[in-house]
Amino acid sequence: MQFGIFDQNDRGPYPHGKQYENRLQLIQFYDKAGFRTYHMSEHHSTPLSLTPSPSVFLAAVAQRTKRLRLGPLVYVLPAHHPLRLAEEICMLDHLSDGRLDVGIGRGASPHELEYFGIDPDRAPAMYVEAYNVIKQALTRPEVDFKGKYYNFENVPIEMKPAQLPHPPFWYAVPVPEGAVWPAQNRINIVCGGPLPRIREITDRYRAEWAAAGNSPDNIPLLGINRFVVAADTDREAMELGRRAWPLFYSSFMKLWIKHGTQPRYARIPEDFDTMVSNGGALAGSPGTIRDRVRNMADAAGASYFIAQFSFGDLSHEEVLHSAGIFAREVLPASQEREGWISARI
Repeated sequence: MQFGIFDQNDRGPYPHGKQYENRLQLIQFYDKAGFRTYHMSEHHSTPLSLTPSPSVFLAAVAQRTKRLRLGPLVYVLPAHHPLRLAEEICMLDHLSDGRLDVGIGRGASPHELEYFGIDPDRAPAMYVEAYNVIKQALTRPEVDFKGKYYNFENVPIEMKPAQLPHPPFWYAVPVPEGAVWPAQNRINIVCGGPLPRIREITDRYRAEWAAAGNSPDNIPLLGINRFVVAADTDREAMELGRRAWPLFYSSFMKLWIKHGTQPRYARIPEDFDTMVSNGGALAGSPGTIRDRVRNMADAAGASYFIAQFSFGDLSHEEVLHSAGIFAREVLPASQEREGWISARI
């Protein structure tokens, strides 16, 4: 089991510049504590993200960290020119000394795409074409592509990433049938939503992986993403989550409420207690967090647990304390458990 961080970088209690600096300091802690990867989202025209350009923010992260991998989860491909994005990927991979992971997707919010003049109904096809263009740009000396939305003829490519043939790719999978393509293309996945559905997704991925003749020993990471609030007691953790959740919920839902719509997959409850009871968030003391993370990962069939510590009006100190408990209680326990299992095998 490995552990990573997910961050929306939603509007919190600090001015923009202070929030950026606080986040960078937190990420430095994640780096030293032994988390695998810092993942961040891409959103536009919404308080759900104060870092709408993942490349810009990750360039700063690369200079403040040494071991931590980093990457968007996800780049919204229809909102980027694919050749320009391929160049940014190469730059970031070199700036981070080969520590970049690249999440790709079509975008969860149709409203954000519409603000960019993109028809959301065309986004899935645009995403597929953009991915193929980027893959060419990362692995070939020229891009030669003819599609409905993108056309390039013998475009010379001067940059290549530090990780050859390309950095690891990630894809968010909301339903079991969505696991087929990433399994066939050796792409890491991350899942949210109810545990039974995540288990269906990870089981389907493993089945598709095996059907392709691949060894289970080198299967990509199968991730589960959850909000986490750790504190000295269960009561304190719940109180922190209840206080912070309304601001996050307001940011998350702002565009959906504005347009009178609802998220297709990533629906969340208005109150934190429901979020905890349905398994979308974990809150508790060190022992509670340690046990629930282990049990949840096992039930989901996941090999990678991604924690979202920062959200709403949680202060820098509160998040650092929460992440510190997680790092102290969960990371070593997982390593010891895997060592015990390896010894038994």
